[in-house]
Amino acid sequence: MAETIANPHEFESLAVDVVAAALKAGASDAEAVVREGDEFSVNVRMGQVETLKESGSRGMGLRVFLGNRSASTSTSDLTADGIRQLVEGAMALAKVTEADPFTGLPERDEFGSIDGDLHLYYEDVYSLPGPERIEWARRAEDAALKADPRITNSDGGSFDAATGSKVLANSRGFVGSYRSSYAGVSAAPLAMDANGQMQRDGWWSSARRLRDLETPESIGQEAARRTLRRLGARRVPTQRVPIVFAPEVARSLVGSVFEAASGDSIWRGASFLAGRLDSKIASENMTIVDDNTMLLPTGAGGFGTSPFDGEGLPSRRTVVVEAGVLRTYLLNTYSARKLGMKSTHNASRGLAGTPGIGCGNLYLEPGAQTPEEILAAIPAGLYVTSLMGFGVNVVTGDYSRGATGLWIENGELTHAVEEVTIAGNLAEMLMNVTAIGNDLEFRGSVASPTLRIDGMTIAGG
Repeated sequence: MAETIANPHEFESLAVDVVAAALKAGASDAEAVVREGDEFSVNVRMGQVETLKESGSRGMGLRVFLGNRSASTSTSDLTADGIRQLVEGAMALAKVTEADPFTGLPERDEFGSIDGDLHLYYEDVYSLPGPERIEWARRAEDAALKADPRITNSDGGSFDAATGSKVLANSRGFVGSYRSSYAGVSAAPLAMDANGQMQRDGWWSSARRLRDLETPESIGQEAARRTLRRLGARRVPTQRVPIVFAPEVARSLVGSVFEAASGDSIWRGASFLAGRLDSKIASENMTIVDDNTMLLPTGAGGFGTSPFDGEGLPSRRTVVVEAGVLRTYLLNTYSARKLGMKSTHNASRGLAGTPGIGCGNLYLEPGAQTPEEILAAIPAGLYVTSLMGFGVNVVTGDYSRGATGLWIENGELTHAVEEVTIAGNLAEMLMNVTAIGNDLEFRGSVASPTLRIDGMTIAGG
């Protein structure tokens, strides 16, 4: 595997040539995307390498238009013959698809890209020799195993690194490219209590560059702490009490708001937020932002940062919910046209298919309280540390998910809780957010601080 990827500018001329070939074949418009990347991943379990993967990939996608008809194809064969088949296949498909008046590329004056270095790519993610990458995974697991004698087993320690490049070009004059990088380390230990009951948990760190990663030892120790606190877990009676979502699970609620505010859900009428634009949908202390341009506190680009979206529109900062009021839906060009609106530059694009709708760096703005202050105000409640299942219906807002966590008693975390379900309705949950923590931290492209929500039901034993 190559330690560094090719410069994306080397693929710009290729993408432009493919677009030209599609126009020559009769397309009224065309769009080509080229992706190249490589990755390294190792998982060490009980000190031994369990899995090790090194891989590279390269591919191209083509979307063509015949008036209001469109089709897309993709290939990993970038030879002249492979590209010829790519163009011919896309044109043949376009001729047999149904016409759609809302399909098509954005207008020429909408395209653009953020100037300057967004700090998305760092070569140091591959600076460690192979044996040292394995050693990072081993160090994370070892730190967890040594933290406490009750930790007797492990699902492993891991180290990952990846780099990638993307090029997008179309027949309306846009050509853009960028590179990105990623590194991560994690540990997932298992602990056993005096009765022989096993519990597991884990922790991780991720970054655009190697030197921003937390140390393997600190990750292993935190993973051990989280695992040990789950020992002795039990069910609690069915009741209605305040629920506090830890940041790592609170972000899923922010993601549910994004899904409900997605233009595809809105124009289909498949969202409880349909028709709610400029209405109050959440507590006044809630402001949700999607920022595709942000830098992390380390100075590196955010995990969802890019110079342009999946259609070649310049990335930007969008306030989705402002002081509880839904200010915008999240739109690509197609959904915007369906709704008679303008794109919010949230198009996402793979190699194949039509653009979807994706977030950049999506987050709930932090509040002023510490997590400890939020807990201290609760006489009895549940602090949720993990969720299971997919019981979120954005059409109706119904919410029901399996949960584990820690019981709150007189403002303190006491015993572990498992095998319970928390239930409510997203519309009511958003209105009942009574406290937001000051602990916003980005470990991925979606982030949230600690959240307190009142009025939910715990279904237990």
